[in-house]
Amino acid sequence: MVVTVITAALLPAHGLGARIAGTAADAGIIFLFFLYGARLSPQAALSGMTRWRLQLAVLACTFVLFPILGVAIYLTAPAELSNSLRTGILFLCVLPSTVQSSIAFTWIARGNVAAALCAASASNILGVFISPLLAGWLLQRGGVELSFDNVFDIILQLLVPFLAGQLLRRWIGQWVQDHKTVLGYADRGSILLIIYVAFSKGVVDNVWAEIGFTDLILLGTVLAGLLATLLTITFIIGRKLMRMTVEDEIVLQFCGSKKSLASGLPIASVLFAGAQLGLIILPLMLFHQLQLIVCAILARHYGRRSGAEKA
Repeated sequence: MVVTVITAALLPAHGLGARIAGTAADAGIIFLFFLYGARLSPQAALSGMTRWRLQLAVLACTFVLFPILGVAIYLTAPAELSNSLRTGILFLCVLPSTVQSSIAFTWIARGNVAAALCAASASNILGVFISPLLAGWLLQRGGVELSFDNVFDIILQLLVPFLAGQLLRRWIGQWVQDHKTVLGYADRGSILLIIYVAFSKGVVDNVWAEIGFTDLILLGTVLAGLLATLLTITFIIGRKLMRMTVEDEIVLQFCGSKKSLASGLPIASVLFAGAQLGLIILPLMLFHQLQLIVCAILARHYGRRSGAEKA
């Protein structure tokens, strides 16, 4: 991602090149959501619902607690944070949880992997519908101008390919699984293209003059505080309030505290228009890196503790 941002800064897309890159990015969004539909199993999302209290807790943290904290940050953030950055923070708070990293970290921490698969899958399936609606409602009430009025774009680029992938999953699901390495490169390539187009717009329109090094430090501090708050609250809910098993606590922490870059970038590209898109997705990109580092350390800690207890 860093290389892509540097490339956009040095060689931004102009004129016809920008239109071609934008069209390719739109195609990439459709491709990404088709793959999500083909990969995510409704059966997996339903099979773990026997632990319904855990699943409801994860969804509540993802789509209720996170947005509440996002609104609080949006309204109370220091004036030094631009409106675009505050919008980006609120936007990341309405996104679904990650799938691959949530499951991987739960496995490393020796948590309930089946429940994590269920929670992450349910979050992403519901997020395709909930996140754009929640973002549009909260941000428009806050006076942010969105391209959300063009509902057709949301349906065409997000919902239709996702539902098509779900419908065809019976026939192509195994093929997608067998070729996940090659498709993974295409998947990540589409994400990088979306980042390149978004940051190119900002460079061409000189919006990056609005943000300095101190702004990045302040943004990083706010995001670190947000992640620490969620990790603490999910721990308290699991351990103190709901008295879950350690394995389920781990699921709540890792699935309830993370946000999906892979889902967020395409949704942002559809919802937000203009050069400010690069600034709006910046908090999501930073939060993504931060959550991976912190959760990797936390997962190893849980894994070592669990191994010591069993020994």
